[in-house]
Amino acid sequence: MTTPTPDDALICSARGCRAPATYQLRWQNPRLHTPDRRKTWLACPAHRTSLGDFLDARGFLREVVPLPGSPTLES
Repeated sequence: MTTPTPDDALICSARGCRAPATYQLRWQNPRLHTPDRRKTWLACPAHRTSLGDFLDARGFLREVVPLPGSPTLES
């Protein structure tokens, strides 16, 4: 069970997760996006690896960075 977040809080992009996000997973689909374009998924510590693995398996993951203003947590 996750802790509810305020309506304006940035939450994890994992399906059904309502935990506060602490990471940005920046990705790009080279077949659809120009090389300089980055899309962003947000991740909580519990989903950082699974979301990153999903994107990486498809060759889309470009970088994972801490979300500004969030504590950096190691998973």
